[in-house]
Amino acid sequence: MFHLPWGAWCVRDSELALTVLRDPVFHGGMSPFFGAMLPSRTAQVALGRAVRKLLRAHLPAYRRRVAEAAAALDVVGQWPAAGPLLVYRCSADVLLRPDAPPVLRRQLQRAVGAGLTARQPSVRQRLRAEIVRPGLLAALAEHVHRRRAEVPGAGEPQDLLDAVLGSCPGESTDRTVLDLWVLLFTSIVGNVGYAVAWSLLLAGLYHPPGPPWPWPVDWLVREAARHRPFVWMVGRHVPHPLEFGGLPFAAGTVLSVSPYLLHHDAQRWDRPRTFRPERWSEPGGQGPYLPFSTGPFTCGGASVAHDLACETVAALSLDARLSISGADARPLVAGSVLPRPFALRRARKTPVCAPKKGGE
Repeated sequence: MFHLPWGAWCVRDSELALTVLRDPVFHGGMSPFFGAMLPSRTAQVALGRAVRKLLRAHLPAYRRRVAEAAAALDVVGQWPAAGPLLVYRCSADVLLRPDAPPVLRRQLQRAVGAGLTARQPSVRQRLRAEIVRPGLLAALAEHVHRRRAEVPGAGEPQDLLDAVLGSCPGESTDRTVLDLWVLLFTSIVGNVGYAVAWSLLLAGLYHPPGPPWPWPVDWLVREAARHRPFVWMVGRHVPHPLEFGGLPFAAGTVLSVSPYLLHHDAQRWDRPRTFRPERWSEPGGQGPYLPFSTGPFTCGGASVAHDLACETVAALSLDARLSISGADARPLVAGSVLPRPFALRRARKTPVCAPKKGGE
């Protein structure tokens, strides 16, 4: 264990960290991800399942849209900002129905471009996000109020707001519904978008430009999430006096586990500081892997988030030569583990021309 500057404790030892994460007593009660916005753990689980099912059903449409969007991208793009923006554009219709006001959809796109989906590392970047936040929240609040007044439709949720409305009790305020939607929106767009950015950055740093990547996209995305997990620290308040690792913890103490540390444990991983996507083909070659936490509070959308990231990386690399410039693998830690800015050049592969007939 070691003490964190803000007063919490973090578990350093991997075995003890996994014990903490899987302990049913420590993880009793509500998920800290949703806080007190839903009335019960049952409601929290139901919302997580509804969102996962919704995104899973949308995956074929996302695959088509991300292929179209990748083909239309500029030759040189500025990343990591381009990651969340691309994910938003390709999932906009499942986040809010296509009949949402066009002005609101433009405000959302502007907010994503300004960095709303993650705490930004510089004051200037955070200021950009905060400038657009008040107007966006006001427009979203109006939209939530109008949607709540509609007669509920039959069948499955059509968008993320439907899923939230279906999980909130009738006495929930408009603000609670809004806060839940924003939490899920930023988690989906930000987590997937930055996972894509890390995958592209690390692939570009560890593989020369020109030849195709020697790894399947699934290995690449998994290794990027191991090497640079977007969520670098997860924690919760100790519900009542407990002891871990021989140390007593009073109720209310924040006890944390760092996926980043667990993913770089040299006792559990082979060459953990090296980016090696091929490790995912090696039987027994993996250590504790929890980019989406583990135990009772594993992210309900972990598998579909991984699939969305894979679809995006696959679309960007299809029939294209990728190269990066201005790249640096050192992370920026600002609430999340963000890539430093880099430029991605995406050049279409030159088709091989068939020989002409008649010796021409």
